[in-house]
Amino acid sequence: MHNRSSLILAIGIMAIAAYAAFSALAWPLKTALFPLVISIPLFCLAAAEVVAITLARSRSAAIEQAQDAPAEVAGTVALRRSFVAIGWILGFFAVILLFGFLVAVPIFLLAYLKVQAKEGWLFSIVFTAVIWAAFWGLFDYSLHLPFASGLVF
Repeated sequence: MHNRSSLILAIGIMAIAAYAAFSALAWPLKTALFPLVISIPLFCLAAAEVVAITLARSRSAAIEQAQDAPAEVAGTVALRRSFVAIGWILGFFAVILLFGFLVAVPIFLLAYLKVQAKEGWLFSIVFTAVIWAAFWGLFDYSLHLPFASGLVF
C-alpha cells in the first residue's frame, strides 16, 4: 500500500511539474526563470522516485517470498508522526510570515536539525550555513528575486 500511494504521489508531482514547466515556456524569460528552475528538477526527482518505486516493487516481491512481511506501523504512531510533520510545516510557514524567506530558511533548518533530527551542533551549523548560502546565492544574489521581509522587519 505504501509503495502504491508513493507511486501515485510521484506521478502526480510529475504531472504538476510538467504543467508548470510547459506553462512557463510561454512567458518572458525573466518571468519564466523561477518556475523553470523549480519545476524541471522537481520533475526529474519525481521521475527518479517513480523508477525507484518500480524497481523496489520487484525487489521487495522477491524478499517477501523469502521472509515474512515486516510489521506495519501502529495507527497511533503513524498519526503522531503525521501531526509532528504538519506542526513542522506550519511552523515553517509561521517563521516565513514573521521573518521572511531569507531569515526563515536558516532558522527553520537549524531548529529542525537540532530538535527533530537530533543532529550535533557542528553538523547542524555547517549544514545550515551551506544550505542558506546556496539559497541566498541562487535566489537573492544571482536571480535577484524579491522576497518579502516578513512582519517583524
